[in-house]
Amino acid sequence: MNFNENELFGAALIGFDMIDGPFLKWKKENGQGTNIVNLDEFAMSFYLAFRGGNAGKKPRAILYDNFYIVAFPRDLELCCLFMKPQGIENNIQQLNKIANRYMNEMETPNDDEESKDGENINTNELDEIERLIVNVLSEIEMSTPELRRYFKVSNAQIWKIMSDLESAKKVLRKGKKGRAQCWIAA
Repeated sequence: MNFNENELFGAALIGFDMIDGPFLKWKKENGQGTNIVNLDEFAMSFYLAFRGGNAGKKPRAILYDNFYIVAFPRDLELCCLFMKPQGIENNIQQLNKIANRYMNEMETPNDDEESKDGENINTNELDEIERLIVNVLSEIEMSTPELRRYFKVSNAQIWKIMSDLESAKKVLRKGKKGRAQCWIAA
């Protein structure tokens, strides 16, 4: 993990009282990003996440959608550093592709019988569909149902693809046609 000190937006020391349980001893917030998490409300959750469980099987860091926490225990106390990750979205997308590939490889024959035709798309096909969608949307605005029929994918698959493309800032929501979402290339 590459660490950049600009990612640090806060720190907190969570103490432990034998009667009341975890409590926030102190907190320090650095400028921007201080409203991402309410440290007072989540002291118990963070303490239990890092200190609970079997000995030797405790996390050192937990990644949330907008921030991550690295914790360092000392006796019954826990010092948490709150970080705002920079440039992690691309890594998460790559890991998502790997996870999808593993899930497709590990599916049992019973799972295949239950799924409809075209439900399982391998990573290469998915990359090609994403590339084609961006190219098509650079010339014309299309709705989600039109894209689904055009690429012969299920409703769940087209929404996953469009969500990934939107997260990567390759497509934008243009508006709606009735209940259908319309898309254009970014």
